[in-house]
Amino acid sequence: MTTQMKLTTPAIALMMTAGAASAQAASIDVNGDGMYSFPELQAAMPEITEDAYVVLDVNGDGLLEADEITAAIEAGLIVNPEE
Repeated sequence: MTTQMKLTTPAIALMMTAGAASAQAASIDVNGDGMYSFPELQAAMPEITEDAYVVLDVNGDGLLEADEITAAIEAGLIVNPEE
């Protein structure tokens, strides 16, 4: 492995992590795990139903991850808490 690759690989990983983390707002992600649970999202947006949350949870793991949150905001299904 070259010196450049040794330095580049961690930098790329850090940028990817930083990008994913930026999708979550601390005002919603109260436990700071980088994902929105249904109770966290419902506390911030009382109008969201559990059925709607299940639709947003594309991978079905019970949590909204960065890509799911971003997709929901871009589709206008949840509000961007940064606005």
